[in-house]
Amino acid sequence: MITDLGLRYGDRSLFEEVSITLGEKDRIGLVGRNGAGKSTFLKLIAGEMSPDSGRISIPPRARVGYLHQDMTVPQDKTVIQESLSAFAHLKKLEHDIDKYQEEVTTRTDYESDGYMKLLENLAEATDRFQYLGGNTMQVDAERVLSGLGFKPTDMDRSVAEFSGGWQMRIELAKLLLQKPDYLLLDEPTNHLDIESILWLEEFLQSYEGSVIVISHDRSFLDAVTKRTIEIELGKVYDYRANYTKFKVLQRERREKMSATAKNQQKEIEHKEKLINKFRAKKNKAKLAQTLIRQLDKMEIVEVEAEDAGAMKMRFMPAPRAGEVVIDIEKMTKCYDEVEVLNDVNFKMIRGERIAFVGQNGQGKTTLSKIIAGKETVSGGKAEQGYNVELAYYAQNQAESLDRNKTVLQTMEDASPPELRTRLRSILGSFLFSGEDVEKKISVLSGGERARVALASLLLRPANLLILDEPTNHLDMISKDVLKKAVLEYDGSLIVVSHDRDFLTGLTDKTLEFKDHKLITHLGDVQEYLTKRQLDSMRELEKKSTVAKPSAAPVNSDASPEKKPERVLSAEEKKHFNRQEQELQKKVKKAENKIEKTEKELKALEVKMAAEDFYGSAGSQDIIDSYDKTKATLQQAMDQWEAEQMEYEDFMAQYT
Repeated sequence: MITDLGLRYGDRSLFEEVSITLGEKDRIGLVGRNGAGKSTFLKLIAGEMSPDSGRISIPPRARVGYLHQDMTVPQDKTVIQESLSAFAHLKKLEHDIDKYQEEVTTRTDYESDGYMKLLENLAEATDRFQYLGGNTMQVDAERVLSGLGFKPTDMDRSVAEFSGGWQMRIELAKLLLQKPDYLLLDEPTNHLDIESILWLEEFLQSYEGSVIVISHDRSFLDAVTKRTIEIELGKVYDYRANYTKFKVLQRERREKMSATAKNQQKEIEHKEKLINKFRAKKNKAKLAQTLIRQLDKMEIVEVEAEDAGAMKMRFMPAPRAGEVVIDIEKMTKCYDEVEVLNDVNFKMIRGERIAFVGQNGQGKTTLSKIIAGKETVSGGKAEQGYNVELAYYAQNQAESLDRNKTVLQTMEDASPPELRTRLRSILGSFLFSGEDVEKKISVLSGGERARVALASLLLRPANLLILDEPTNHLDMISKDVLKKAVLEYDGSLIVVSHDRDFLTGLTDKTLEFKDHKLITHLGDVQEYLTKRQLDSMRELEKKSTVAKPSAAPVNSDASPEKKPERVLSAEEKKHFNRQEQELQKKVKKAENKIEKTEKELKALEVKMAAEDFYGSAGSQDIIDSYDKTKATLQQAMDQWEAEQMEYEDFMAQYT
């Protein structure tokens, strides 16, 4: 329960009197622009920060788990050892159970209250130990690690051998194994490939606790969440909907707020005009003071513009290249004794748009670097075609910028001489204006660095564009802008990404990296995923013909069985039809109430818009009636929402 939460940073109010109730098994997506306060909100719930006002109440014994964007993982253990450290609370519980059991065997006061209490404590501790997976710690740890992309051979490798992204997976695995009552995830998909994201979606869908997640992956939010909380201008707006439905409701809310703000501004201007008119007249001075007090009490309606803070991006026209852009034959790539790619053949024709997908470590980035000329091959041939002009955005492009240089210096280093005079203008379209261009890279956020790196990409014309995880650190609006620019780009394209929403419709061919080889799939990522899902179901059916049925493990990453269609008896169908009609009537009644109240409000606004309104008799009664009608409209809207939710919940039971 969050009540009247308030937090300020200097003169800026980040939250103002925010109140939210978090329910059991809630699935919440936390959204808002960069800088709106999403990560801060999670830190407040996790207890890592304290609000200036209000309170956050967590139920007794409830546990909160929080995945930061930046976490440090101990380096002195193996992957499985570090993952098992998540069960420290279970080790303590196991110790308590041993202590209770020893006491039970030594005491003889079987009829006493103390002995009964001891048995209760033992039963409660044993039940909790089993519920939290105490009997299957090793198995659960290996299952979760496998779901997040670790191979059996990785379990005994040192944590220090893995990159930062893989270490974040270990931290996520530990958090999932702890099964906190409130699971707070800040950008959990940033370091995951598509298959690991799909596994995480299934895991969270059946998770027993509540989940609050910040993510820029629309598909992930749609799959996992059923409620969306938007942070905007210090306030929160709560929607009982996943992300896609939220966007529709958000647009409707903003349209209504924009209309309200426009009417309010007219009202303010009208009152200010009357105040200036009446202020100097003795017989009207009292009325002027009344109007001034009304303006002072008025709560100004603020609406954040849809395209506020959106960068502008467009690639230069692509010079013409030869028919074959990339030609790779019998190519092998090894790092020391580790083979990444083996006997790869790949030919790219001018104008093709290709997505590289597959688990991390399968060679997507390696092949991108080889094509870009950043890596050499161990065997075979990898050549660029005739007149290929290449632009390459590396996976760590934003992090690899020189931290000691300014934004403008970074652009100057990447720019041809003829564009030097336009750099400030280009940076302005990427939201770096005025003194911002003199900021050092070291003080920029991850999103700001990504924008600098993308801006540098536009400075030279290219007919082959290679983008390796370009959406990392970008908010949803910036991702949309980038996708639109890439869609309009007229050259050849290779894109490596785990972001399904970004990839959807962007390419016409998908290359899957698996077991050191490339598998070609025609179509975009959605067609590829659909095909993979069918393949996996066929594999599941094959296994089921030979495998004996067994109870599914608690955290199984197997595909869920299809829910059987519910068949209603005649009596149940009769009850269903009657109940559905009653609920529909309630919704319709609430809608009629809103429509009627809106008409009444409109009629009052017409009266108040009259030029002589505030000087006429009875104006105050109309103003009071207007305020009362506005309150009635809000109540009607709340009632409609409650009735609509009741109807949807009822229908969900039968679908």
